[in-house]
Amino acid sequence: MTTLVDFPVKPEARPYLDAARGFAGEPDWLAQRRRRALARFAEEGFPSRRGEAWRYLDLRPLEAAPLLPTAHTPATATGAALSRLAELAIADAAARLVILDGRFSPGLSQSAGLPAGISLLSIREAIAARPEAAQLALDALTNDPDQPFATLNAGLFADGFVLDAAPGAVLDKPIEIVHLATGEVSASLHTRSLVRLGAGSRVRVVETFAGAGRYWRNDVVAVRLAAGAALDRVALVEEAADALHFAVLDATLGGRSRLTSFALLLGGGAMRHEAVVRSEGEGACCGLHGAYLASGHQQANFVTTVDHLAERGETREIFKGVAAGRAHGAFQGRITVRPGAQKVDAHMLSRNLLLGDRAAVDTKPELEIFADDVKCSHGAAVGDLDEAALFYLLARGIPRKDARRMLIEAFIREAVEIVEPAALREHLLARLARRLAALEE
Repeated sequence: MTTLVDFPVKPEARPYLDAARGFAGEPDWLAQRRRRALARFAEEGFPSRRGEAWRYLDLRPLEAAPLLPTAHTPATATGAALSRLAELAIADAAARLVILDGRFSPGLSQSAGLPAGISLLSIREAIAARPEAAQLALDALTNDPDQPFATLNAGLFADGFVLDAAPGAVLDKPIEIVHLATGEVSASLHTRSLVRLGAGSRVRVVETFAGAGRYWRNDVVAVRLAAGAALDRVALVEEAADALHFAVLDATLGGRSRLTSFALLLGGGAMRHEAVVRSEGEGACCGLHGAYLASGHQQANFVTTVDHLAERGETREIFKGVAAGRAHGAFQGRITVRPGAQKVDAHMLSRNLLLGDRAAVDTKPELEIFADDVKCSHGAAVGDLDEAALFYLLARGIPRKDARRMLIEAFIREAVEIVEPAALREHLLARLARRLAALEE
């Protein structure tokens, strides 16, 4: 696959174009799409902090020391990687798909027990067996000027997954997707996936992102929900301390469909978790929730964009953030109600704890309303721990470190309580408690 272009290339984009390699055996349509995506990225380059979409994330370290894609060969699971997988595993999963260093690992995955009507493939398998699904995944965000890294992802992605549910299919147990970086190489890991649910189907997906070493994870997931479909998605981010984590969910909702998404950001040098939702069907419901815990020099960003195009839509957003040390946390949320989208009910809340004089938090909720019969609101708050509550605990003999941990956990727990079922919620709370213990050491 050639990456030559006949126009100037932004300097920061050049290393990625030079590192792009062809994928043996790929069809021509995919090679052409890759070339178009790389050409677009060559023109756009990295986003500027002068623009609103990326103003709260410092990309200069990535520009100064590029993290390039590696050769397209499957990684080998080390003993440390296997131990990490066992530690992160959720109970009672219906299937597990493991992506190791950006490539599907069949030896660590298991999907044989899925019921009829639900299929789980790597996207490389889907390119051959279900090209229309792979093409649908490639369509996500590749022409969005605010998504240059999703465009780069379309040119460089090595693997991902495709989850399909036939109309009426229901799976009560969660499907587990684990993205793991072994730390064997410093590289960028580009993955692209699709979740497509037929009318009236219902599925729960849990994605975990973890790893060791220095790497850049650039993940894109397209979600397409038909009328009456329901997707519950949970993302747990425990990347390595020197890792960059960029993840974007691109969702289109049909009539009376329901998307519930929760993300817990606990690890990574720089984390940006984004959701772009188009509520196209009447009565579609969208719940976007999340929490981050950042310390040291970590950066943690939540970005949400919900576009209501049809009547009687509903959106609920609750995001909690904790920033300590020299960390920087940010929330940017925008809900747009288009003309004619009457009787939309949309509410957005961002609440944040600022622990220490050197930590920083930015929060920017926005509403754009072009219909006159709606119920919409937003709110934001940034503050320190409640001194009265802290004094109350100290007065009862609880050590200061334990008292602070209890108050921080209680603050974040409100967002985690949204997650169902109870076993999954307890798994997240256990990971949160482990991270809080390190924060208060």
